[in-house]
Amino acid sequence: MVAVIFILSALIYVCSAETYTSNRLSPDQNLCALIIRPAGYACSEHTILTDDGYLLALQRVSSSKIGNLRQNPRPPVLLQHGLFMGGDAWFLNSPEESLGFILADRGFDVWVGNVRGTRWSHGHVSLSLKDKDFWDWSWQELALHDFAAMLRYIKAVTSTKIFVVGHSQGTIMSLAAFTQPNIAEMVEAAALLSPISYLEHINSKFVLRMVNMHLDQMILAMGIHQVNFRSDWGVNLVDSICDGHLDCNDLLTSITGKNCCFNNSRVDFYLEYEPHPSSAKNIRHLFQMIRKGTFSKYDYGVVKNLMQYGQLKPPVFNLGNIPESLPLWMAYGGDDALADLTDVKHTLKELQSTPELLYLENYGHIDFIISVHAKEDIYNHMISFFNSREKSSSLK
Repeated sequence: MVAVIFILSALIYVCSAETYTSNRLSPDQNLCALIIRPAGYACSEHTILTDDGYLLALQRVSSSKIGNLRQNPRPPVLLQHGLFMGGDAWFLNSPEESLGFILADRGFDVWVGNVRGTRWSHGHVSLSLKDKDFWDWSWQELALHDFAAMLRYIKAVTSTKIFVVGHSQGTIMSLAAFTQPNIAEMVEAAALLSPISYLEHINSKFVLRMVNMHLDQMILAMGIHQVNFRSDWGVNLVDSICDGHLDCNDLLTSITGKNCCFNNSRVDFYLEYEPHPSSAKNIRHLFQMIRKGTFSKYDYGVVKNLMQYGQLKPPVFNLGNIPESLPLWMAYGGDDALADLTDVKHTLKELQSTPELLYLENYGHIDFIISVHAKEDIYNHMISFFNSREKSSSLK
């Protein structure tokens, strides 16, 4: 399981009647209205349609500090969140500490992605959230449909290539998508926080306990399709995972690794928005990656693989197909229990290019998006990378 789970009182709830997402949010309940505009930033809501019928929300953010965006254009940047998260993840700290606000203040044309199933997105053209088919997807579809649709929309609006920032599952989506030439060609450069394509050496004790319990298979066998971590109904389940096996007094550390710079005083605010739902199939796909040590499409089993892919095993996402000309920047941490150093090195070995790297020994998984020191430790370096790519592009 690749993610940031903002749960100190861990919650699992599989929705049937009650849901955290809705097909349409009222104008005063969307991300722009609740978080971004109250902070003093201009924000517009956009709805896009994927080629498999999902209605996603994009937010476009700009800062009054840099004047008229249209008169002083800088490149668009797409921010892609991780598992059990939504676009709010980039705005959970103060404007001085949150990457979404910082990029807007630096003059970038900020676009905020929200994948299917999250609170901010808008459902499907024909499927209800209660339909099991609505949840028939994994990160594979998020990469090849959601992420691709976001990039196409932004490119159509701005008529320029896009900078990408991904965190956690957002990096899985990015790396898988970049292996497809028609997607990679829309991207100017990418910055990946806690980069993941392999999960074989994940060392999160809580996640490994769930993998060994075959929790993913149990959930699907029970006919459960949506997984939503927002109810105390699941406290007993989490207790059963911890009981006698793990010390879950600090559950966040048990899941993500020790985070050096997490602001505990803001937990209540984080929990107003996080976590978002995902699909049981997505969890199964991530657990397959852990068990098999592969970066591949979803494994349906031999018979259905033959029907789906025309081969016995699921096709791999070949990182060697990512264009050598696509500039990559990666930041990773020594205390990250989800993006393990060995797996990061495996990713780097398979790439044609040599990404620029930033290693932070004391950073855990969630520090990369909500550390109170992230601006100095990470974001200024990332912005320097984007600035250098912007200059290079203008000289072509």
